[in-house]
Amino acid sequence: MTEIVDQAAQAAKTAKPAAPDKVVPYAVLLELTHRCPLQCPYCTNPIDLERAGNELATEDWLRVIDEAAEMSILHAHFSGGEPTVRKDLEALVERAAERGLYTNLITSGVLLDEDRLRGLRDLGLDHVQVSFQGTTPELSDRVAGFKGHARKLEIARLVRKLDMPLTVNAVLHRHNLHQLPDVLKMAVELDAERLEVAQVQYYAWALRNRAALLPTRAQLDEATALVEDARVRLKGVLAIDYVVPDYYARRPKSCMGGWGRQFLNITPSGKVLPCHAAASIPSLGFESVRDHDLSWIWDHSEGFNRFRGTAWMPEPCRSCDRREIDWGGCRCQAFALTGDAANVDPACELSPQRDVLDMPLEEADQEAPPEFVYRRFGG
Repeated sequence: MTEIVDQAAQAAKTAKPAAPDKVVPYAVLLELTHRCPLQCPYCTNPIDLERAGNELATEDWLRVIDEAAEMSILHAHFSGGEPTVRKDLEALVERAAERGLYTNLITSGVLLDEDRLRGLRDLGLDHVQVSFQGTTPELSDRVAGFKGHARKLEIARLVRKLDMPLTVNAVLHRHNLHQLPDVLKMAVELDAERLEVAQVQYYAWALRNRAALLPTRAQLDEATALVEDARVRLKGVLAIDYVVPDYYARRPKSCMGGWGRQFLNITPSGKVLPCHAAASIPSLGFESVRDHDLSWIWDHSEGFNRFRGTAWMPEPCRSCDRREIDWGGCRCQAFALTGDAANVDPACELSPQRDVLDMPLEEADQEAPPEFVYRRFGG
C-alpha cells in the first residue's frame, strides 16, 4: 500500500491546486472481490469477507470509474482479494484507461497467463504489482498456503517481457525477514522498477497472528540497515519503499496520506472507506456507491469527515508540530489497540497508551513463536 501513497504524492506535485478548503483525492483502490486462492496469515481484508453474490456488478464499477474521473482522481488501483478472479476486469481496465486514469493491477499473479496479461496491457493497463511471500518455493508457498511461487516469478517476468513497469511487493515478517537480501536480489533480477518492502501491519486477520508474525528488534535493525545500504547501492536501478512496523516506531506514519485527504477505497460491496481497514471501526458508518455518488461521499459523508484534518485531534496531537505531517497516525490501529479510534495512535512515543505495545514486543522476543492461522475465504 505504500506504493499507492507514493504515487499519489507524486501526482499531487503536478496536479492543479485545489481551493484552500477543498481536499482532492488522487488515488482510488477498487477492491473488486475478496475471493482469493491464497490464505495469507497477514491478510488485511476484513474479518467478515464479502461473498461473490454481494459484489458490485460490472455496470456499477463502470459508473464508479466514471465518477472517479469526474473528480479528477488520477490513479485507479485494481485489487482484491485477487482481482483477476473477476471476468470483467478487462472492461474495467479499458474504461479507466479511456477516462485517462493511470491503471495499476495489484495481484498475486497466480491466476494470470501471458494471453490475459497481454490483453490487459493492450486495453490500457499501465502497471502491475506482484506480491511475493518469500524468495524460495518452500517458504513462499508455506506462508501463502498455496503453491504459487513459481507462477509468481513467471508472471513478473512476463510483465517486463511485455514492457510494462513492475513493482515487487514483498510482505515481510518474522518468518521471512531473513530473506531480505534475496528479496533485493530477486527484485533486481526481475528488472522491477520498484520494491515495496511491506512490513506486516497488525489489524484485521494479521492481528490474530501478531505473536507469530511480529519480528524481533534484532531482525528489524538488521533489515533497516540492509535497506539503507541497498538504497545507496541500487540508486537509479531500483526504488525501494520501506516502512518500519508501527510497533517499533517512535512516531506514527502518515496513514494513507492522512484520513480522507488523498485516498479512498471501495469495497467489493460498494462501501467507500478512507483506508482499506477502516470498516474495522464499528462506531463509524460508511456510505455505499449503491446509494450516493463518489463525490458526495468524499465531501459530505460522516465516515470521511470524522478524522479529516486536525480539529478532531486530542492532546498531545493537537499541539504537535507534526500534526499536519502524520495527521494523527492510524485510526484503525488506535481502535485495535485501545478500543477508541479517537485516541492517540500508540505507535507514537507520546501516546498515553504507549504501554499497550509492551506485551506484543515481549512476545516478539520469544524464541519459538506460535504457528500462524491461515486466512481462508469464508473462514
